[in-house]
Amino acid sequence: MDEKLQRLLGEAARAARLRLGLTQAEVAKKVRLKSGVYGRVERGMMMPSVPTLRRMCETLGISSDVLLSLGAQAHAATVPAETPPPGAGEHPELSRIIHILQGWPPERLALLRKLLETADSNLST
Repeated sequence: MDEKLQRLLGEAARAARLRLGLTQAEVAKKVRLKSGVYGRVERGMMMPSVPTLRRMCETLGISSDVLLSLGAQAHAATVPAETPPPGAGEHPELSRIIHILQGWPPERLALLRKLLETADSNLST
């Protein structure tokens, strides 16, 4: 049972990471694990601690039920969606940028928008 749970958790984590367009190294950094350790979790070779599991849920934007394969919600998350999630067709770099920006406060986002608008107008001229 433990090996099956580890494998299912790893599969769910990998699917969530790929939907976000993140690398294992990026997730590992946010979860505060070494990249190789996070890779072992995704391969179903290691079970994370409860605090690490929580950080994984926060970073990957999924519930612990999904990672632990509990209930219908977990099954629905592992079945390919009929309609792609928002941003699914975007360039992976854009997905990574969006993921980083999700934690920024509004005033910082407004400053970044102004910077991007300035840079874009300078490149257009």
